[in-house]
Amino acid sequence: MKLLSINHISKAFGSTQALNDVAFEVNQGEILALLGPSGCGKSTLLSLIAGLEIPDKGEIYWNGVSLANIPPHLRKFGLMFQDFALFPHMNVYANVAFGLKMARMDNAKIDQRIIEMLSLVGLPDFSNRDVNTLSGGEQQRIALARALAPHPRLLMLDEPLGSLDRNLRERLVVDLQNILSRMNQTAIYVTHDQEEAFVIADRIVLMNIGKVEQIGTPQEIYNYPASPFVARFLEMTNIIPANIQNQAGGKIVFTDFGKFIIKSEFEGKVELLIRPDLARLDDTGPVKIKGYYRGVSFRGSRQRISLQVNRFTMAFDFPSITVLPEIGSEMTVSINPETAIRIFPA
Repeated sequence: MKLLSINHISKAFGSTQALNDVAFEVNQGEILALLGPSGCGKSTLLSLIAGLEIPDKGEIYWNGVSLANIPPHLRKFGLMFQDFALFPHMNVYANVAFGLKMARMDNAKIDQRIIEMLSLVGLPDFSNRDVNTLSGGEQQRIALARALAPHPRLLMLDEPLGSLDRNLRERLVVDLQNILSRMNQTAIYVTHDQEEAFVIADRIVLMNIGKVEQIGTPQEIYNYPASPFVARFLEMTNIIPANIQNQAGGKIVFTDFGKFIIKSEFEGKVELLIRPDLARLDDTGPVKIKGYYRGVSFRGSRQRISLQVNRFTMAFDFPSITVLPEIGSEMTVSINPETAIRIFPA
């Protein structure tokens, strides 16, 4: 069941168009990620949903009711920020209890709720701890407990792991996903990190310069990017011009590295995305791409090679154990165009 509806929202600050006709929905119990580069409008959108800003155009609905005339403190939404914003003069108990006391909950219920929340985030014995002595990961968990304690109808998390080191982020994003899922908590998670979004989100809204580029599950967005921007954002940089002609043998694609037959609804000038992760380091595939091996970037379990193919430098990923030739050597990779190529209109 859809709870939050963003209905064609636009927002400008002076001559800067922060959001332009943004529309999507968030379902009950869903974790939806707002993903995109810095400055694409993600945080502005959170401010509009929270009621801290007013849209120039469009409406925001909660369960079918417009939020236009509902002030922020009555929306019953929770916010969690990158810096956690814990109160340094309060201990853990007082921090988590803050929203409950504002709601005038009685002390016995507050005690019980804090026990539940600290247990949920894996810090059951931290009530009396000074928040200034906590590690970054512990602070993140206490901030989450504080945000969840008042039973928010919607939890909004704005780059909540951005200030932590990568190893800690990778551990905590999994924990965060498990906690939110166990609570069936409806949430919007803002990030510029695609791996974070893929781990935590049920669905992703991928944004660029104030517009929605694509909405889908992590698998849909990764496997079927809707535009060259989406592909490049996901580090799929092999986007080259091509021409598709309808000939007797079928649709023929003409490129700088050769021609081949493909099934396609397109004709004329197009752009081809050649997936970097679906190539073979041999010449056995239906389409062969020959070039000169220019270098390699080690990325843990995989390595990304640079292949100079006429006027283009293309990137392909192979397992790190793959033996590569000497830099400068001629190299051939092969692909299946039905799986490794996506076509965009030019």
